[in-house]
Amino acid sequence: MSGHSKWSKVKHQKATTDVVKGAAFTKASRAITLAVREGGGIPDPEKNFRLRLAIEKARAVNMPKENIARAIDKAAGGGAGDIEQVIYEGYGPGGVAFMVEAATDNRNRTVSVVKNMFERNGGTLAGPGAVSFLFTKSVEQDQMVIRSTYTVPVTEEVRDQIDALIADLEALDDIQQIFTNVE
Repeated sequence: MSGHSKWSKVKHQKATTDVVKGAAFTKASRAITLAVREGGGIPDPEKNFRLRLAIEKARAVNMPKENIARAIDKAAGGGAGDIEQVIYEGYGPGGVAFMVEAATDNRNRTVSVVKNMFERNGGTLAGPGAVSFLFTKSVEQDQMVIRSTYTVPVTEEVRDQIDALIADLEALDDIQQIFTNVE
């Protein structure tokens, strides 16, 4: 019965699920840390609205309570590895506008990686304000919502390229949200 070890099969399945969970936990942890810092350093979810939303999102991906508490403690303590929120703007395939929200501890690394993803998928990274006028921000049901004010019709081929760009961007740990004005 050579090659029929149950553990070897479980090991491979566990490895792939652990990678996916790890990426989700990293994103959730950065969102929690950022929420505490932007909420004035208040580590109490009852007093910090953004933190409460970040914790709810972390629980949605089954992040353990210990990891949530560790992220809150890290943010409240400050120190090295400060995580900041940045928004990158760019144009994707077919002239579609992109707003990419990221939480990063190293702006230079993140902008380099995001720019590379845009260029590899037929887009360009633009400067601040280049596409933000195409979107509106509002609060609905206690959550910040960004919607496009002008949509762009695209062909199926361009839509596939846009989907590939979005998939590449979402694979990055630093990326929190992606907004487009595709129809």
